[in-house]
This record gives sequence, structure tokens and C-alpha cells, in this order.
Amino acid sequence: MPPWLAEMGRRFAYLQWLKLIGTFAFMWLFFLGYFETLRHPAHAVTTMPLTAVDEWVPFTPWALWVYVSLWFYIGIAPGLMPRLRPLVVHGLWAAALCLVGLACFHFWPTAVPARHFDASGSAGFALLQGVDATGNACPSRRAATAMFSAAWIDRMLREVGAPRAVRWLNVFWFVAIAWSTMATRQHVLYDVLAGLLLGALFAIPSWTRRKPVRSPQNEPVSFAAAGME
Repeated sequence: MPPWLAEMGRRFAYLQWLKLIGTFAFMWLFFLGYFETLRHPAHAVTTMPLTAVDEWVPFTPWALWVYVSLWFYIGIAPGLMPRLRPLVVHGLWAAALCLVGLACFHFWPTAVPARHFDASGSAGFALLQGVDATGNACPSRRAATAMFSAAWIDRMLREVGAPRAVRWLNVFWFVAIAWSTMATRQHVLYDVLAGLLLGALFAIPSWTRRKPVRSPQNEPVSFAAAGME
């Protein structure tokens, strides 16, 4: 087994149950805040404008699976944390990101414009529209959390010395999630751009201040020195 893959396995195994429970609890708390702001906005709801890009991106039913994959994607970075302290720090930055997003939803409530598309052949869309309403549109929380997660996942992959192909797979997944928000008609371009900006504003300072750490087995977390990057 390649050293980088073995290191990833060790990291995922470290505090595994705490990471799983923490991730689910985090999502549950976020949705409580999300629906609260959706039901009780501070001002009148603003409908986001459409752009030529929104018309260019077609409605794509199978993009729903990419869209919901975010809930697995956001668990990768905390899953790769080798110590409790960076795990907590990551969670605090992610919580701050979500709180700022919820504040935007509360003080500047937005919604995507009504658009006609045929989702009759996709049963999952009925569930999606019931859980993920068209309100609280800008900034796109999916784009923001995907950006934040992508930056942290790339940092973790570089630490373990993962091949470039694996890191590019992370980029592809991130871009696909951002695209899916428009392809499922849950967001428009301005929502996505605002979400990406919000995610970057929290991602960059959060991982640039992070100091190198060692795995629980006291092994270096980066294999760059061995020429494996």
C-alpha cells in the first residue's frame, strides 16, 4: 500500500466515532438555523436576478446526486484530521462560516426566481424541494462550504503526500458541486459567486495559519521530504 494511502487510513481511523457524530451534529444544528431564518426573515425577500449564464446552464436531473454529495464531501476534511486540536479548530472555522451565512440570510433574505422545468421523472426533486427550499439563496451555502472543504481537503492531501491526480479529483468534485447548484435550479450565478467568495474568506486564513502536526503514531504527516509529492 502506498505510504500516503496508509496515512489516510490512519487518519480516518483516528477518533472516527467522534468525527462522525460531530459532523452529523454540526449539520443538524445548521439546518435548525437554516429553517429558522427561512421562516423569520428580518426584511422582505429579494428575488435574485438571472444572468445569461443561468440560461446557458441546462436543467440536469442527474445533477441531484452531485448536489447531495456535498454532505459526504464536507466530512472528508475532518475525517483526515490527525489530532483533536486541529479537528476542533476546523470545526470552529466552519461554524463561523455558517453563522455568517445565516446572518446574511436573516438580514438580507433572498430567493431564486420561479423557473419552469420538468422534474416529473425525478422523484428525488420532490424531496429536495421540501428539504432545501428556494429561499436563503445568496450566498449559496453549498458553494461556500464546498469551497471551504475543498481548500482543507487539498491541504490534507498535500500533507499525506497524495498524488496530483487525487488532488485534481478533489478540485473536480468541488467544481461539480458548484455547478450542480445551478443545474438543479436551486441557485443562480450570483448566489454561487457570493458563496465561493464567502467560503474563500474563511478557508484561506483558516488553513494558512495551521501549523504542521504529526499523526497519532508520531509519524510525519507530509511525505514531501521523501520525494513523494
